[in-house]
Amino acid sequence: MQRFYIADTAKHSGEKVKIAGWVDTIRAHGKILFIDLRDITGIIQVVFVPSNKEVYDLAQKLKTEWVVEIVGQIVKRPENMVNPKIPTGLVEMSVESMNVLSEAKTPPIPVGEESAEETDIDKRMDWRWLDLRKPKNALIFKVWTLMEQAFREYWISNNYLEIHSPKLIATASESGSEVFEVKYFKKKAYLAQSPQFYKQMAMASGFEKVFEVGPVFRAEPSFTSRHATEFTGYDAEISFIDSHYDVMDEEERMIAYGLQKIKAAYGEDIQKMFDREVIVPAVPFPRISINDAKKILGERGVVSEREGDLSPEEERGLSAYIKEKYGHEFVFVTEYPVSVRPFYHMHDEKDPTLTKSFDLLWNGLEITTGAQREHRYDVLMSQAKKKGMNVKKLQFYLDFFKYGCPPHGGYGMGPNRMIMKLFNIDNVRDAMFIYRGVKRLTP
Repeated sequence: MQRFYIADTAKHSGEKVKIAGWVDTIRAHGKILFIDLRDITGIIQVVFVPSNKEVYDLAQKLKTEWVVEIVGQIVKRPENMVNPKIPTGLVEMSVESMNVLSEAKTPPIPVGEESAEETDIDKRMDWRWLDLRKPKNALIFKVWTLMEQAFREYWISNNYLEIHSPKLIATASESGSEVFEVKYFKKKAYLAQSPQFYKQMAMASGFEKVFEVGPVFRAEPSFTSRHATEFTGYDAEISFIDSHYDVMDEEERMIAYGLQKIKAAYGEDIQKMFDREVIVPAVPFPRISINDAKKILGERGVVSEREGDLSPEEERGLSAYIKEKYGHEFVFVTEYPVSVRPFYHMHDEKDPTLTKSFDLLWNGLEITTGAQREHRYDVLMSQAKKKGMNVKKLQFYLDFFKYGCPPHGGYGMGPNRMIMKLFNIDNVRDAMFIYRGVKRLTP
C-alpha cells in the first residue's frame, strides 16, 4: 500500500490509508488510547480502541519518538475534538494495523511539539539531529529550500550562469588572514574564504553574469551569535556595470522576489510558529553612506567603536533609524573607506579615500557585502601593493585582467543570516543545519 504524507490525509476522509512517522505524544482517555503521529508535513491524531486487541496491546508499549507505520481509516473528528489550528485537525485515523519500524530510548533533549521546555543551546547542538525533529526547526529548512529555489529562479531567468569554484586554493582570497591551512601533497593550500577571485575570472571569461551557492570557510576565532567557521554562501557577479549602485539594484530585486515567494507559501506558518510577519520590502531599498550613518548614529547617542565601519550596536542603531524614518527593514550602507576594504574594491574617482562598496543590513544585521571591482590591471596591481599584498602570489589572479575585462561588481550574501532575520532567530547556530565553530567539529 502506498504511504501518504500526514498533511494529505485530510483530503482522504472515509478512505483507508497508510502513514508513517514518529510518535509525538501519547494520551489515554479511559480505555481509548490516542497518539499524535508526526512526519515532515505535519501531525495527526491516531486512535486505538480495545476491540482491536492485538494492535491495542502493541500501542500500549509505544514510547515517544518510536517510528511506526500505521494503516487505518481517515474519519472526521468529533466536534468537541476538532483542532482548527492545523490542516489535519478536522480528521483523525482509526487504526487497523501497525508496524513498529524502530524503537527509541528516552531522548536526552525535549523533542515533541508540545514540549515547552527549552534546552541549553550547546546541549541542543550536541544532539542536533534530535533538535531538528521539532516542527519549528523543520519549517526553517522548508523555507530555506524555497528561498534558494526563488533566488535561483531569479538568477537563471535573468541570464546568470551557475559556477562551482574550487574550495582548495593556493592563495587566500581576501587579506591573507583568517584562512584554514591544509596539507596539499607536498605543498600548502587553503580553504576558500569566498569564490571572489573565480567570480571575477568568470567576468574575464565573458560569462557576464554568474552566481554560486557553495561552502565558505573562515578561520575567525569568534564566539559571537552570528559567526561560524563554515557556512553556505550565495555569491553573484555581473559585468558592464556603471557603478556599485547597479549591483545594489540587482540584489534588492532578487531579495524582494524571494521574500514574496516565501510570504505566499509560508507566511502564515512563520507568523504562527515564530510570531514574525514576513514583509516583502519595497524597492528601492534606502541607501546611506557610511559617513552619513556615523553622523546620524552620533546624534542618536550610539558610540562609534570602529572608524570607517559599523559595530553590531551601530548596525542595530542604524536599522532602527531607517525603520523609523522610512518604515523599511533593509538599508544599504555605502562608500566605505579604502582602509577597511579589500584591495580589489574600486576606489571612488571623486574621493580616492573611499571605495565603491556597500553592506546590506536587515533589521540590524549585516547580510551582504558587495562592491564594484577594480578591472584595470595597472590600477589593481597598484592597489594590491599599497595594501601590502604579495603580488607574486596573486599573479594568477592579476593575470585575469591583462587581456581585457569589463567593468563588473558583485556581492556575497549569507543565507544563514537571512534565515536569522526571516524568523527573528537570535543565534546563527539555530539557523544552520550543522554548526561549525571554534570549539565544535561534531556531530
